[in-house]
Amino acid sequence: MRLPADPEGAWATIGDHLLGRFAGAIGAERVEAMLREGRFVDSDGALSGAEAYRAGAFVWFHREFAPEVPVPFEVGIVYRDERIVIADKPHFLAVTPRGRHITETAVARLRRDLGLPALQPAHRLDRLTAGLALFVVRPEDRGAYQNLFSGRRVRKEYEAVAAYDPGVELPVTVRSRIVKERGVIAAREEAGEPNAESRIELAERRGTLGRYRLLPTTGRTHQLRVHMHRLGLPILHDPVYPVVLPEPEPELFERPLQLLARALEFTDPVDGRAHRFESRLRLGEWPDPQTSDQ
Repeated sequence: MRLPADPEGAWATIGDHLLGRFAGAIGAERVEAMLREGRFVDSDGALSGAEAYRAGAFVWFHREFAPEVPVPFEVGIVYRDERIVIADKPHFLAVTPRGRHITETAVARLRRDLGLPALQPAHRLDRLTAGLALFVVRPEDRGAYQNLFSGRRVRKEYEAVAAYDPGVELPVTVRSRIVKERGVIAAREEAGEPNAESRIELAERRGTLGRYRLLPTTGRTHQLRVHMHRLGLPILHDPVYPVVLPEPEPELFERPLQLLARALEFTDPVDGRAHRFESRLRLGEWPDPQTSDQ
């Protein structure tokens, strides 16, 4: 944090500012304990709090995180070189810190396990969705890979399990306008210029279930889940579409959303190599017939 200007002279010391800023959130006793433990530092070392306030100075500290329920699945590594990491993210693990998910995120685990503190994701993947996510190793390369996704130069292929309905004609391309409001769990479709497009194909049928290939052209939040619901084929175990269900405590790890980011295909923006990566994960409701009896 950078110490702000203090035109009214309210903070004689750095400790005064830290108490004024953080005591309401974690308590004055905890702020004082962190100062005694040397948890606040500047460029010269640990701060006692008695130092004179200096507007514009930088202070560093580590946040203390609330306990999180561990996601009991590993993050797989599909590919790694000096610029990128392609990871197989499991269901229930967020890609980046958000809300109450901080340490139990893919980027936090990969930074720790691979020893890559600057690692950053190049795109988003829903917490409840499993499959491929691209991470960038070096900050100077981040923009090039992020622009691949924002410029729609990545072919993404997903797989989903949902009910089979012979009355739904497939393949079909679904276009609609999707709006997702901050703080509202479910996205909604509304009238207006379409901003989301997905091609939906039936890949295989087994009795009352179908395995679907989903090819999004755009990347709106919950887009594939919304479009499958629109067709009357909500993805199996979706806790939001068609009905927002109360979040269970503890989380039902045995009933993951049956949606998988199956493949990523793109031309590397740095060296021009053509890449295609495929997930090694499988959806639990569609087991491999060659291994399901073993």
